[in-house]
Amino acid sequence: MFSRNDFSIWSILRKCIGMELSKITMPVIFNEPLSFLQRLTEYMEHTYLIHKASSFSDSVERMQCVAAFAVSAVASQWERTGKPFNPLLGETYELVRDDLGFRLISEQVSHHPPISAFHAEGLNNDFIFHGSIYPKLKFWGKSVEAEPKGTITLELLEHGEAYTWTNPTCCVHNIIVGKLWIEQYGNVEITNHKTGDKCVLNFKPCGLFGKELHKVEGYIQDKSKKKLCALYGKWTECLYSVDPATFDAYKKNDKKNTEEKKNSKQVSTCEESDEMPMPDSESVFVIPGSVLLWRIAPRPPNSAQMYNFTSFAMVLNEVDKDMEGVIPKTDCRLRPDIRAMENGEIDQASEEKKRLEEKQRAARKNRSKSEEDWKTRWFHQGPNPYNGAQDWLYSGSYWDRNYFNLPDIY
Repeated sequence: MFSRNDFSIWSILRKCIGMELSKITMPVIFNEPLSFLQRLTEYMEHTYLIHKASSFSDSVERMQCVAAFAVSAVASQWERTGKPFNPLLGETYELVRDDLGFRLISEQVSHHPPISAFHAEGLNNDFIFHGSIYPKLKFWGKSVEAEPKGTITLELLEHGEAYTWTNPTCCVHNIIVGKLWIEQYGNVEITNHKTGDKCVLNFKPCGLFGKELHKVEGYIQDKSKKKLCALYGKWTECLYSVDPATFDAYKKNDKKNTEEKKNSKQVSTCEESDEMPMPDSESVFVIPGSVLLWRIAPRPPNSAQMYNFTSFAMVLNEVDKDMEGVIPKTDCRLRPDIRAMENGEIDQASEEKKRLEEKQRAARKNRSKSEEDWKTRWFHQGPNPYNGAQDWLYSGSYWDRNYFNLPDIY
């Protein structure tokens, strides 16, 4: 990483309090050397949870694994305070992981608003995982909030089941001064469209004494809203399931203890100071009778100097010899500004980023002159087949490796 100390982010951001940030050009120093299409691919790090879900005959056990997968998909955001590069219109990214049993293709399908569509499939035809994300960024003075609009769909083909959900809101604090820290909050509702079961997870904002920082909890309920099981943990670490009555009793007792504590000392909330709350020393208290659903893999030892990347993120921009003649020229691995930044050439990265943004603007101008519409290549707009929401769906044929008439975006 490069030191960001000599850069004042305030001089750029003070003009846009309360504004949408997708139109603001940020200096490259605040980026991490990955495109947002690559960052999205990190949803797939814990694909084993999808395979595990498929292996269960019981629908509640499947939902537990799907919930664990949904939580694990946002775990790589922890301490990732670098901003991914905005993908250029028409940019693509593919990842094939034989060891994890999937392949994925993504495309930047819209520039204003910025929308990224992705489609992953199990190599044994056991699942399809797809979605389109529009990361709506808002600046609130001390923090930047990213609300990932868009539906995420997981289909377990062996069970004829589809699950849909949307991701929690992510917030980066102290972007002006102090240590950057990240929290995710909001409700995530996962629906099994075949059984009517729902899993409602609450990602908690940090709350009093930072006690709630990173916590996630919720229930799986059937279509008559009967609680079938409780889930709890931290999105940065782990997720457990337990009997709902046991969980409710534990919560009640915990609340009583907190209130006694609260009456005996002054309350300070992290909203006031925006300083990063220190999480409790014990991490997640494991309620007796709980079953572990997911635990995060440790990051590599030098991660803190490497943009806090996970081992999975570190390989995303790798181009090996077999790939070179095969991937389309729109793949982000071939994008010169990201490559320069990865190679430590920050000035070149900055110049290339400016050149690519200007090239994109010029192409847009030319299209509007000739009244030509941009045509997406691998995805088309349409309603989500399960919840009817507006979505981008995979059109097929990417893996035929027939790449003609691709736009020249780099």
